[in-house]
Amino acid sequence: MAGIIIVAHTPVASAMYGFAEHIFGKSPERVRAIDIPPYEDTKVSFERVLQAANEVDNGNGVLVLTDVMGATPANVATKLETNGSSSGLHPKVIVLAGLNLPMLMRCISHREDGLESLALKALQGGQNGILRLGNKVATEKTQEQT
Repeated sequence: MAGIIIVAHTPVASAMYGFAEHIFGKSPERVRAIDIPPYEDTKVSFERVLQAANEVDNGNGVLVLTDVMGATPANVATKLETNGSSSGLHPKVIVLAGLNLPMLMRCISHREDGLESLALKALQGGQNGILRLGNKVATEKTQEQT
């Protein structure tokens, strides 16, 4: 079972973790949430993420879900993927940006899959979870005719 870490701007990671507890009725095993507050030194943030990765790792790798590509949480998470082994982390690490609730649900539901398969299912869950609901809005052409 791969470990999962949610790394996001404060309070997004904790809120996502709380959602998972609500949906699954308990704290999901080997899942951690790391909120990155504004102005925290990135070295401190990285150490907290590294510690969480070591806590959830059972030898099958760690999937890191982060909110926005290019922002501090994603940058810290990416350091885990590229610098983790030099910092004492030995598992395989995959980092995905663009976290949403369907992605998180898919990850937790398919934890028994291998790390690569889990990452692909997470991406599919995230993409498939974005839907337009409700009625279609009339196009400009249609509106002009009325």
